[in-house]
Amino acid sequence: MMPAKRLLIVYHTQSGNTGALAHAVFDGARQVLDVETRLLRAFDAGPSDLLACDGVLLGTPENFGYMSGALKDFFDRTYYPCENKTNGRPYGIFVSAGNDGTGAVREIGRIANGYGWKLACEPLIVRKAVTPGDLTLAHELGEGFATALSMGAF
Repeated sequence: MMPAKRLLIVYHTQSGNTGALAHAVFDGARQVLDVETRLLRAFDAGPSDLLACDGVLLGTPENFGYMSGALKDFFDRTYYPCENKTNGRPYGIFVSAGNDGTGAVREIGRIANGYGWKLACEPLIVRKAVTPGDLTLAHELGEGFATALSMGAF
């Protein structure tokens, strides 16, 4: 039997909106029993977590049209230790945005490109207050990403 795939969800939350999305993403991913899923705050995740996963979902609030400083810090702390060791890794993004969220998505994409990762799904951008419908979309993001990871679709 093949070993389980490992999914890492890294997020930062300030107001709680991105945290609610992250927990919904996590709950969705946990529906896929043959994927081991870890949910970590950006300040708590490090190179060993990134090296140990087969796919990563990144969650951030949009701050001034950019990702949160905490998620940027995660990238700063993991880039060189993981350089050329995570090429081809599938990733996805979820953003809690006060504006349109596209700046955060664009800049995460630029950094992910430097890691050699490939965007595996459409980014989920939630604008303003998080609704039950948004939580459903986040749950579906987690479950869909984990299912595709389990099937080797990436």
